[in-house]
Amino acid sequence: MFEVRVEADFSAAHFLRDYNGKCENLHGHNYKVYAHVKGPKLNEGGMLMDFTKLKAALRKICKELDHTNLNDFPVFDQNPSAERIAMYIYDGIIGECKKEGQDLIKKNDSDKAYLYCIDVFETDTSRARYTVD
Repeated sequence: MFEVRVEADFSAAHFLRDYNGKCENLHGHNYKVYAHVKGPKLNEGGMLMDFTKLKAALRKICKELDHTNLNDFPVFDQNPSAERIAMYIYDGIIGECKKEGQDLIKKNDSDKAYLYCIDVFETDTSRARYTVD
């Protein structure tokens, strides 16, 4: 099995509505995001996936989130946890790659590359992961 990873970052504010502690107050993070693609087979050029295409999709989604209050995004339902952010970024990359003609959704009977997981770091020591495995 092969795996590639690209990274991007963004800065945003948020607060957690259903949290009892300091994170219920508006605060910000400098998020770091990793996107992982896995697959058992390389293409004709010897690559699992073109880094440039994956980075472009990830950066586009992160740019949408950059310097915003994440609570303003209805998809987070007023609780933009790192877990929900990871799922949002996963769905965004899937959509962006689909527009470019690349299907990165995991199919059990396929040997094609797929978007395996998204890691969202709020700090160097705190990470949430959304995965399809």
